[in-house]
Amino acid sequence: MFKRSPHALVLAFCAALSISAFAAQAPSFDVKELDAKINPCADFDGFVNAKWVAANPIPADKTRWGAFDQLHEHSLETQREIVEAAAREADKAQAGSLQQKIGWFYRAGMDEGSIEKAGGSPIKPELTKIDALKTPSDLAAYIDDSFAHGRHDVFHLGAAPDFKNSKIQIAYAMQGGLGLPTPDYYVKDEYAALRDAYKAHIAKTLTLVGVKEDEANHQAEQVFAFEARLAGVSLMPVEMRKPENRYHFVTLAEADKATPNFSWTKFFTAQKADIQGGFSLSQPKFFAEVDKMITDVPMAQWKSYLRFHTIDAAAPYLSRPFADEDFAFYSKTLNGQKEQEPRWKRVLNAQNDAMGMALGELYVAKVFPPQSKARALELVNNVRDALKARIEHLDWMSDTTKQKALEKWATFLPKIGYPDKWRDWSGLTLKPDDYYYNVAAAQKFDHEYRVGKIGKPTDRLEWGMTPQTVNAYYNPTDNTINFPAAILQPPFFDAQADDALNYGGIGAVIGHEATHGYDDQGSQFDAQGNNANWWTKEDREKFEARAAKLVAQFDAYEPLPGKHVNGQLTLGENIADLGGLNVAYDALQAALKKNSTGNGKIDGHTPDQRFFLNFARIWRGSILPKALEVRINTDPHAPMQYRAIAAPSNMPVFAQAFGCKADDAMVRDAEHRVAIW
Repeated sequence: MFKRSPHALVLAFCAALSISAFAAQAPSFDVKELDAKINPCADFDGFVNAKWVAANPIPADKTRWGAFDQLHEHSLETQREIVEAAAREADKAQAGSLQQKIGWFYRAGMDEGSIEKAGGSPIKPELTKIDALKTPSDLAAYIDDSFAHGRHDVFHLGAAPDFKNSKIQIAYAMQGGLGLPTPDYYVKDEYAALRDAYKAHIAKTLTLVGVKEDEANHQAEQVFAFEARLAGVSLMPVEMRKPENRYHFVTLAEADKATPNFSWTKFFTAQKADIQGGFSLSQPKFFAEVDKMITDVPMAQWKSYLRFHTIDAAAPYLSRPFADEDFAFYSKTLNGQKEQEPRWKRVLNAQNDAMGMALGELYVAKVFPPQSKARALELVNNVRDALKARIEHLDWMSDTTKQKALEKWATFLPKIGYPDKWRDWSGLTLKPDDYYYNVAAAQKFDHEYRVGKIGKPTDRLEWGMTPQTVNAYYNPTDNTINFPAAILQPPFFDAQADDALNYGGIGAVIGHEATHGYDDQGSQFDAQGNNANWWTKEDREKFEARAAKLVAQFDAYEPLPGKHVNGQLTLGENIADLGGLNVAYDALQAALKKNSTGNGKIDGHTPDQRFFLNFARIWRGSILPKALEVRINTDPHAPMQYRAIAAPSNMPVFAQAFGCKADDAMVRDAEHRVAIW
């Protein structure tokens, strides 16, 4: 996934753009932003972005700020116009219409008076259920019911294509249940202070529903010990990148035998899921431990754990004391954020989580005309053609493997802007004046929608991102490359800009997503989206040797003192950045040959220079140290400044474009230069 953070980005692109059309317009790249005091061959990120970063500090209600974040804010402002208009007209709108549901959800979320008056009462029925638990059978039945309402306690459940038969959707049960970012946070000395802060957060959260302070502190220790036990059998993010660690197919009978204290047959019956042949019990060691915990963890400790996580999950949608405590730990203590976002943004973010695709339908109608979709597809095809040519001319891959790689290329399905068919929201019933009810109703509705896919054919036309998301993604199990509407705007794409800027922006994004089909994970899935080996042994070894050099390159980057980038965790994104930029560069050269008038300088820079300048510009930004540390530990994307420089430093055409010398920092010698796709 090509993303700015856990959230996203938006884009629309046109291939053969003329310089003459661009010349009469305001500049799409302001060269005054470049820092002439910095040598581009020494620090390309600084040359392109240092002045902008210095002039654009991180807002108090953010943990980072950059090109992606600016577009995200722009998308939110557009969405705000939509939801506020819907809220004003909701009572007049057709009963059950999308406009009414969107308006009611937003209006209820903005009704602070009613939310404050309700306090913690919306979750009292759930806490009462937890208090009543007495036996392991009660506990298992509670977990069944909790999942049926869309709440994922202890583990996660989803539907996705079967790794071995991608045409069919199956259920995936996955590890979960932790409140801290990774298992390391529960044991490493460097996180001792954070563990203490987390325990204090647990205790404070419990006091908000009337638990006495001494008892709350005791329960906090119980909750932490419970999670620490889960952490001891949970895989780290690097391990979870391996397909074999995310797929373990079992029949219901085999699953029930593996966890004798927890019946998966009863669980899936409660979910009304069509399991048929079986499902993926994805991390067997984790689920074996959970099964033991059902009987050997005291019920009082289970209740402490479930009680805290019920309150914690609901906190953003409850009264101010709950929301403030949620912010104080997860945003401020863990990530360093100074202030909460204004309420309208928090409600809008909740609305995107709850019914984002419904909002996306109104968003597209407002900002993304059909012709933009056609123009973007043209650019996608140009970049894909360049990828095909690179595969055909690889000097390290045999013809046998190339044939399989090209078969996969031929089955790529590009999706632009928004779904061809919108999701049906008629089954979702909301209230005009009950925020928590609406959030819970949407959560249950979405759970039922996703569980309803199990046992059914995979729909390659379905989207995993909303149109208003500023991001793009590749899905290996259906072999699709996806570009939501919101990323199709400057600096990624500008219809008034020259080809060089557009190929350095959205072209690199397109190349990135297509290259994901051949990264360390995507390369383990074939043209049909099945987890299958299509490589010769020798070619696979050559690929892994080249990838290892990229791992070493990123392992050397040190964004915080003593904290290095994890080259293995970020490998897929780094391969996609490198391959995508090379592919986009080739596509630009093809476009320049077709349009000879585009070969001249603009603002003193050649097309090749402007190509790399815009690529670096999309990675401009800064991030708070605490948030950066969390990302280093959890995010498969490297920090922004390294994405701006890493791929170009491996490309001799970059050095040629800027006249770099062999000993410059942005030039890698033949031994250390990485070339894969």
